[in-house]
Amino acid sequence: MDTESFDLLLNTVQRFVQERLVPAEQQVEEENAIPDDLADEIRELGLFGLAIAEEYGGLGLSMEEEVRVALELGQTSPAFRSLVGTNIGIGSQSIIMTGTEEQKKHYLPRLATGELIGSFALTEPDAGSDALSIKTTAKRDGNDYVLNGTKRYITNAPVAGLFTVMARTGEGRSADAISCFLIDKDQAGLTLGKPDKKMGQRGALTCDVILDNCRVPASALLGAAEGNGFRTAMKVLDKGRLHIAAICVGMAERLIRESVNFAVNREQFGQKISDFQLVQAMIADSKADTLAAKALVMETARLRDNKQRITLQAAAAKMFSSEMLGRIADRAVQIHGGAGYMSEYPVEHFYRDARLFRIYEGTTQIQQLIIARETIAEIVNQS
Repeated sequence: MDTESFDLLLNTVQRFVQERLVPAEQQVEEENAIPDDLADEIRELGLFGLAIAEEYGGLGLSMEEEVRVALELGQTSPAFRSLVGTNIGIGSQSIIMTGTEEQKKHYLPRLATGELIGSFALTEPDAGSDALSIKTTAKRDGNDYVLNGTKRYITNAPVAGLFTVMARTGEGRSADAISCFLIDKDQAGLTLGKPDKKMGQRGALTCDVILDNCRVPASALLGAAEGNGFRTAMKVLDKGRLHIAAICVGMAERLIRESVNFAVNREQFGQKISDFQLVQAMIADSKADTLAAKALVMETARLRDNKQRITLQAAAAKMFSSEMLGRIADRAVQIHGGAGYMSEYPVEHFYRDARLFRIYEGTTQIQQLIIARETIAEIVNQS
């Protein structure tokens, strides 16, 4: 996208977040749903198609442009970003990276407009971080595959029209044993569990996806080849982790503003609490954390745009940014004191919302393993 067009988009998103989404945060928190009129406005802005190429109806943003938009979407309740997040990331990227041209033409235009919401079904009751241990199976039967298994905590599953499902087509823990299937919501044998009751991120819906003798044609196999599921998932997650890191930075910036605005208006012992050095220290630490995370996110985005491998950097960005957000959310509640524990203040629900970022799309501990593995390999190969 040319600079002028992108600046216009970014300014529009900034205004939309502040004028339309922020005022609706409490309604989303109370109703556990995004109002239909706001969902329609999100579609009209083209936010579902940020990362989908223009030839398929999207905006075709670069990674740097995408994370700059994500920084703005992070300034409000994560439910709004979650609605579009699967279409921007894990719900579309597997098709973009591995899909056949026929699959791209069939799905990407509808994902780009938000007519179709995608959902990425990897996690299972007994397989979270250890993706190679999934038990969902896909057995070839003539010109079809028959899938059986249960997926758990699947983002946007209650509203999705397309499920990207990881299933076992081979034996053992080899990456070649995992394949990926594109399954429409009305496919016989696919049912959904009840929406999960979560600690936070209300309005961002998840539930189980149950596959009971779900028969799909061989054309549902992503890329028309078995054994590409695990590798595709890992490539998708590299990009998704960077996007999540940018959302964390945006949320941190919002929490700092909430903390400062509260501190300059709250008086104790005859002075504003913003004058207290210990409060200033919390604000200073939060600002430094945020600047460091933002720099890492932007640098990693530029590396990806330059076609460089970012597995290590994306893991570092996701780990640092999500942990940073947790610290800042805690400080924000502390600065607010008792008010920070009350639901009428935004920091209360942001504190709960922030906790999930250290878990999904790879826990902090998984990111540590990736960073260590990549660092060791890098240094050994240089020796």
